[in-house]
Amino acid sequence: MKGIVLAGGLGTRLHPLTKITNKHLLPVYNKPMIYYPIEKMVGAGIRDILIVTGGKNAGDFLRLLGNGKEFGLDHINYTYQEGEGGIAAALTLAEFFADGKPVCVILGDNIFEQSISGYLENFKKQGSGARIVLKEVPDPQRFGVPEIRGDRIVRIVEKPRNPPSGYAVTGIYMYDAEVFEFIKTLKPSDRGELEITDVNNRYIEKGRMRFDIMQGWWTDAGTFESLHRASNLVRRNLEGECNPDGRPSFISE
Repeated sequence: MKGIVLAGGLGTRLHPLTKITNKHLLPVYNKPMIYYPIEKMVGAGIRDILIVTGGKNAGDFLRLLGNGKEFGLDHINYTYQEGEGGIAAALTLAEFFADGKPVCVILGDNIFEQSISGYLENFKKQGSGARIVLKEVPDPQRFGVPEIRGDRIVRIVEKPRNPPSGYAVTGIYMYDAEVFEFIKTLKPSDRGELEITDVNNRYIEKGRMRFDIMQGWWTDAGTFESLHRASNLVRRNLEGECNPDGRPSFISE
């Protein structure tokens, strides 16, 4: 399986921090944000990784990551996204890299506690289609939210006022090669972007979507509040400040 880290966009919600650098190069406690998804992929055995970036600071990724030796890799691939067009649009730039093989896609501003090895193993057993990872959250209206019936997702609604469940779709996606054909049929949303939720709903319509429930903590890091939260989660996790069930001690549910 190949790995794709999406690290483009302008990061406008983090201005003025992102006026001079890419959001994914900002620090999350003791490492640049982009390190975390790469480390999760490498830890799960993925050795062929593509970074999709953009903006005026794309060269900084090369200076920071080099050829990937720091992560135990022989090589990291890069591609450039011009402007903004949504997650699905960024993913289209990886079609040449995927070369017909299944891919694991992680959003570069998603920070999570546990390994992704189990999710990848479940996807391999699944054989084809798509697989996403869900997390129960107190504010699902901020995210793509699944409607679940039994062991199936029947639809995903993007940022709903009345969420059909208390789960959020996290920024971990696994797809077979058909994902690129689905993206080619999409039309821009009201935001003018190609939405990853539309891709996922296409798999759902065809009965080819499965899911896992994430254990451990998860956060994005795309706002000042969530960037601060991510740093605290990483720090406290490193210091072992957790409850017996593994939750950081400062988190209430």
